[in-house]
Amino acid sequence: MNDVLTLVDARLRWAFGEPDARASVTFLGTERIEVLRFVDAEARTVRYATLGMSAAPMTDPAQALADPERGPRAELLLTVRAGLADTDKVLRPLAVLAASPQVEGVVVAPGASLDTGEPLWPGAPFTSVLVAEPGGLVEDLPLDPPREPVRFLPLLPMTPAEAAWKRVHGAEALRERWLRHETDLRDPLRNAVPLGD
Repeated sequence: MNDVLTLVDARLRWAFGEPDARASVTFLGTERIEVLRFVDAEARTVRYATLGMSAAPMTDPAQALADPERGPRAELLLTVRAGLADTDKVLRPLAVLAASPQVEGVVVAPGASLDTGEPLWPGAPFTSVLVAEPGGLVEDLPLDPPREPVRFLPLLPMTPAEAAWKRVHGAEALRERWLRHETDLRDPLRNAVPLGD
């Protein structure tokens, strides 16, 4: 584990306690991505956090040469209500999303949509996620300059209808609609928010 990932691992454990499970996935031509699971029995939630995405900075594919030090770094967080669905099957889709900067050369940032092309877990009504603003669950992890801090980006599952609506109206409009309808974004079985009113 490189020095950045050691610090990220420590930050996650400081924020959530010890993980009760961790799994690793390696894709051809990429570094290993781990997914850690943290159970909060009091809040009846399960949190999944990636570990490995921040090992290298994300690079805009339009850049001719990737800078090994400069560029945004991030890890992904997903929180769902425990015991309502087989959400542990989200480990591989989460690892796929975390590997996308290495595989596809994308820069993952708040407001972006990430699509897995399949349900996030068996029976899930979601195949994509909205990347939310960092800082609420885990504070940014500063690194020595010139390296940028590691940001911990929450993921909000979207139904296909919500993802299509977001493409037309934007991330902020979808967040406002969720808020207006008091949508429980941690419910792994929720229906799409009403989109026609």
